[in-house]
Amino acid sequence: MPLIHVVAVLIIVGVLLWLVNTYIPMDGKIKSILNAVVVIAVVLYLLRAFGLWGPLENIKVGHLLAYQWRL
Repeated sequence: MPLIHVVAVLIIVGVLLWLVNTYIPMDGKIKSILNAVVVIAVVLYLLRAFGLWGPLENIKVGHLLAYQWRL
């Protein structure tokens, strides 16, 4: 994925989040939850864009715990 595409997405998401926080009246708790959800989504997008999400998908915690109990 080209770096310019990643930068453009970050700018667009940032501007949209700023517009929502500035011009849409909402409770502070809802606003903080919305900000946290957007930040988590952007972090996941960046992990996937830079190819770091693929190795994380192969980790199976439940499988390792089940294997340890059989020993």
